[in-house]
Amino acid sequence: MKQSEIKEASTAELQERLGEFKKAFSEMKMAHAISPLENPIQIRTQKRTIARIATELTKREVQ
Repeated sequence: MKQSEIKEASTAELQERLGEFKKAFSEMKMAHAISPLENPIQIRTQKRTIARIATELTKREVQ
């Protein structure tokens, strides 16, 4: 998810997506622990997307 998409999304939508991404991230990490993923860079990408969404939500709370 790109930063421009995150800024355009509503707060409720971001909270919903954050939950989805966190669940997918934990599943991906667990799968990688059992057997290596074909593309382990996905883990890093997922983590950064979660951070971008969380940052945007925090920024909106402060304003």
